[in-house]
Parts: sequence; structure tokens; C-alpha cells
Amino acid sequence: MTSDAYQTVLQMARELPVEEQLQLIEDLISVARHRVKAEPLHDIMEFHSIAKEAWQGVDVEQYINDERNSWDR
Repeated sequence: MTSDAYQTVLQMARELPVEEQLQLIEDLISVARHRVKAEPLHDIMEFHSIAKEAWQGVDVEQYINDERNSWDR
């Protein structure tokens, strides 16, 4: 379902010459790309405490040392 504003703009675009329709398409794509890049998909805080149960009972120092030692092999 489209809004009334969308239908109005679409009708106006149909009345433009082809060259201006193509320019409008390019401009709309540019606007949309900018908005997609500007809006982060997730806030980093969403990941706070994720899978913390997986680390229960793990000696962090030993884990880090084991990982570092594996690099030398």
C-alpha cells in the first residue's frame, strides 16, 4: 500500500520529460544510498552480555595464553 504523497509524487514524475525522469531516478538513488549508509543496522550496546553463559567457568588468562601459544605453532 502506498501513501497519498507517494502517489502524488509518482504522478508528478510521470509528467516530467524523460531526461528529467532519469535525473530524478539518479537523485533518488543517491538519497537512498546516503540514508542506508547513515543508519547503522545495530547499536553496539545490543551485543552487551551476549553469550556470557559461554564464558562462565573459563579462566580468561589461561584462554588468552592458549590462544597466543597457538599462533606460534
